[in-house]
Amino acid sequence: MADHSAPDTHTPTLPPERAARLPPRWFIRSFWALQRAAYSVTGGRFGLRTATADRWGMLRLRTVGRRSGKERTAILGYFEDGPDLVTLAMNGWGDPEPAWWLNLQAHPDATVDLPGGSRAVRARAADADERPRLWARWAVYDKDLDAFAARRSRETAVVILSPDLNRSPQRTSRISSSSRS
Repeated sequence: MADHSAPDTHTPTLPPERAARLPPRWFIRSFWALQRAAYSVTGGRFGLRTATADRWGMLRLRTVGRRSGKERTAILGYFEDGPDLVTLAMNGWGDPEPAWWLNLQAHPDATVDLPGGSRAVRARAADADERPRLWARWAVYDKDLDAFAARRSRETAVVILSPDLNRSPQRTSRISSSSRS
């Protein structure tokens, strides 16, 4: 009969999985509010950065509010995938979908401001074939990406902002009241 009191030397002991730590929600919201304020106060000279191979960039997204019809802005992290800009629809890793993503689902035409200028874009969620590749690219920038995403009850959308060559980058216009959602 085998002695079950002796430790099993054939099974490797794995270190306990490190839980991804997030700052408190108030801190995340305050950080982004300060980021938007810095961008506004400096006229865009501070607050955005170009994505590089080892660091995500920061862009300013201008959308049309799905209910108000007014211009809404958000500063988001992104990376470049060919001509497209890729971001994640996370809300500070909180469970609700971010308002900017809900706005883009209702009105996919938007404008992004980058350090080099503005461009008109059309937004869409990555399809099932694109998502794993783009998610893996984000994981290069954030080693805790999967752990953070596991905190949400829904899958985090990978959002692709493709250049809209038929539109010039301009202020997003107010939509008519008949087309508000």
